[in-house]
Amino acid sequence: MENPNQTETELYLFERVVVLCTCTLSFLGSSLIILTFIIWPDLRTTPRKLLVFLSVSDWLSAASYAFGVGRGFLSDSTDCVAQGAVSTFANTSSFFWTVAIAVYLYIFIVRSNQRAADSLVLFFHIVSWGVPLVITITAVCLSKIGYDASEVSVGWCWVRLHDPDRVLWMLLTGKVWEFLAYLTLPVLYILIKRHIHKAHAALSEYRPILANRPPTQSFSSMADVKLTLIPIVFITLRIWSTVRFILLLVDSSVKQHPVLVTLHGIGNTSQGAANCIMFVLFTQPIRTRLSAALCCSNCRSCVPDSGGSPQRLPEQDPLCHGEEDSTSRVPLDR
Repeated sequence: MENPNQTETELYLFERVVVLCTCTLSFLGSSLIILTFIIWPDLRTTPRKLLVFLSVSDWLSAASYAFGVGRGFLSDSTDCVAQGAVSTFANTSSFFWTVAIAVYLYIFIVRSNQRAADSLVLFFHIVSWGVPLVITITAVCLSKIGYDASEVSVGWCWVRLHDPDRVLWMLLTGKVWEFLAYLTLPVLYILIKRHIHKAHAALSEYRPILANRPPTQSFSSMADVKLTLIPIVFITLRIWSTVRFILLLVDSSVKQHPVLVTLHGIGNTSQGAANCIMFVLFTQPIRTRLSAALCCSNCRSCVPDSGGSPQRLPEQDPLCHGEEDSTSRVPLDR
C-alpha cells in the first residue's frame, strides 16, 4: 500500500482553527466530568467511575491532538513521535472504555447482576489501559509512529507515511478496535433498550392509571434517549476517520477533500465534549448542582446547607423518588 509519490494533505487555517476549538471543548468537557466526580462523592457510582476513566483517555486525546494540530509537524521529529504515541494510546484506550461501559450496563441492567458487573472493573482496567499501552510501546520501539502527512489524520502524527506495513499498524493502533466498537455498541445498547421497554410493559399492567404523568417519566425518557444517542453519537463522530482510512486503501484523492478532512478533525476530537453534554449537562442531578454552584449567593433558589454548599430540593433529584422502579434508572444518570 506504499506510495512513494504520495503528497501531503494540505491543511488550511480554518481547518486548524476548527479542530483546535473542538479539542478545547473536549478538553474542558472531559475536565468537567472528572471535576464533578471529585466534588460530589455521592455521585461516585461504578458507571460514573468508568465514565471518568473514559474521560481521562479523551482528555489525553484532546490535549495531544491540539498539540499536533498547533505544532504543524513536517518530519519524524521527537515531539512528533511523542505526540503520536500519546494520541495512539489515548485514542485506543477510549475505544476500550467506551465498550467497557456498554458491557457493564448490559450486565447490570439486562442480566440484573451487579456483582458480576462490578467484578469486571479490574478486567476493564487491565484491557483498557494494558492493551493500548502494549500496542503503543511496540509501535514506538519498531519506529512505526511518526509523521503521516495528514493522510489519515488532521495535523497530528500517527503511523509513519512511508512505512511498507503502515496499513497493518493503522489497524492495530486504532482502526480494528474502532470497527469492533461500531459492531459492539449498537448491539449492546439495543439489547439494553429492549430489556427496559419489556420491563416497563410488564410493570404497567400493575400500575394504576394516573391522570397526570408520573414525575419519574421524564427521567426515564431522558435515560432512554441517552441509550439511543450513545452509539449514534460515537459512530457519527468516528465514521469520518473510517471513511478516510477506506479511501486510503483504495488510493483515492477524495481523502484530501477539505470538507472530509474537517469532519474527520471534528469527529476525532469531539468525544469528550459529547460525553460532557450527555452525562453532565443532560443529567438533571448534576445540572442542578452546577446551576446552584454558579448562581449568585443571594439567589433564593440556592439554599446553603451547614457546609455552605447549595442544597437541592427533593423534587429536583430523581434519586429522591423512592417509588421509581429500577428499570427506569440508568446508572450513568446518577
